[in-house]
Amino acid sequence: MPTLPDSTLSLAERDHAVLWHPYTQMQTAPLPIPIVRGEGSWLIAEDGTRYLDGISSWWVNLHGHAHPHIAARVSEQLRTLEHVLFAGFTHPTAVELAEQLLALLPASQARVFYSDNGSTAVEVALKMVLQYFHNQGQPERRTFLCFRDSYHGDTFGAMAVSSRGAFTQPFWPLLFDVEFLEVPVPGREAEVLAQLDALLTRPDVAGFIFEPLVLGTAGMVMYEPAVLSEMLRRCHHHGVLAISDEVMTGFGRTGPLFASSLLTEQPDMMCFSKGLTGGTLAMGLTTCAAPIYEAFLSQDKMRALFHGHSYTANPVACAAALASLELTRADECTRQRQQMEAAHAAFRQETEGQPGIRAVRHRGTILAVEYDPGEGTSYFSRLRDAFYQLALDHHVVLRPLGNVVYLLPPYCTTPAELELLYAVLRRMRALVLDFTPAANLPEILHD
Repeated sequence: MPTLPDSTLSLAERDHAVLWHPYTQMQTAPLPIPIVRGEGSWLIAEDGTRYLDGISSWWVNLHGHAHPHIAARVSEQLRTLEHVLFAGFTHPTAVELAEQLLALLPASQARVFYSDNGSTAVEVALKMVLQYFHNQGQPERRTFLCFRDSYHGDTFGAMAVSSRGAFTQPFWPLLFDVEFLEVPVPGREAEVLAQLDALLTRPDVAGFIFEPLVLGTAGMVMYEPAVLSEMLRRCHHHGVLAISDEVMTGFGRTGPLFASSLLTEQPDMMCFSKGLTGGTLAMGLTTCAAPIYEAFLSQDKMRALFHGHSYTANPVACAAALASLELTRADECTRQRQQMEAAHAAFRQETEGQPGIRAVRHRGTILAVEYDPGEGTSYFSRLRDAFYQLALDHHVVLRPLGNVVYLLPPYCTTPAELELLYAVLRRMRALVLDFTPAANLPEILHD
């Protein structure tokens, strides 16, 4: 007979007995915090402790946890149609979501292909590019360009076009080769454009994939729309297709609804997930320009795009996305984003140049503080765990990228809640000022 869970164990202990968590060394990690309820910008633990979600639970939540409008639409859809295969069939929410998105996206986008997360949205785009050139009789065009510090997901194609690092090292022999460009941060634009020009002379270059304006896991590294627009213009001059990975930046994170809206030269493809459903259900999609779609049309079935997922265009996920999009387009959400952007700007002005601060970066609702511990910036900075615990001690959920700590809260986060987040960032600066590279961080934190 199956073993029943031990009723004397806590939820965290039961978790530890049966689960394997992402990005976690399970032998040394503390027990996870058991969250049983969400309410606006807050997460409520099993023991009643409330935690302010400063990172939208991995950048997915736009409007607050357990939002009643999204919940009502999901409930209604569950009582109507929970799922239907999307090969040879369709349904209203898939059509409506595609129609509404295409009306909002840059005019270059003409078709929607559904998947189920950010990595698969990227995989779809990569396969579209490669098969586009194959169908055009140019199979030699199979090299991708990407930024050196980029991150596009954890499936194999997405890993291949992401930065090579400790997370992907075991898989390096299995990843296809790409050409890495430096990130065109202010002051390096001319250097990166020259590097791009040299690569575009090669006949095998097929596509350029990028995180528009903000490289998330790189430490919220930011660059300007003008240089990216110029990069896309030069790619298009050489027939190279451009993929904008808006999995993190989409749906208002950078100010406008889409970061690509700030560009004067538009991408050929765009990838979405995370905020697509307001953090309610897993979903991804890839959009593309008409010429890309048309390259797959033929009497020859072998020219079709042979890619799909069991939950492609799931009706319930589509309903959640439609409800979230309705909230995102409302005047109230626009005001919320503007207020958060102004608050971040004021904190940046207060903080820049202070001892212990290497840089402060801000765009839209995204704020990142790069602390200066007297050593290089690194995802594996020993400050990371101290920062993480300090935030939890103040009932705040953050996920530091080494010595870079970012805020990316739900749009409904109030000014008072934002001030709590800023207060934690100020406490982190105090921690840094006490830090020396040889220090014992747990003792510093305890003190």
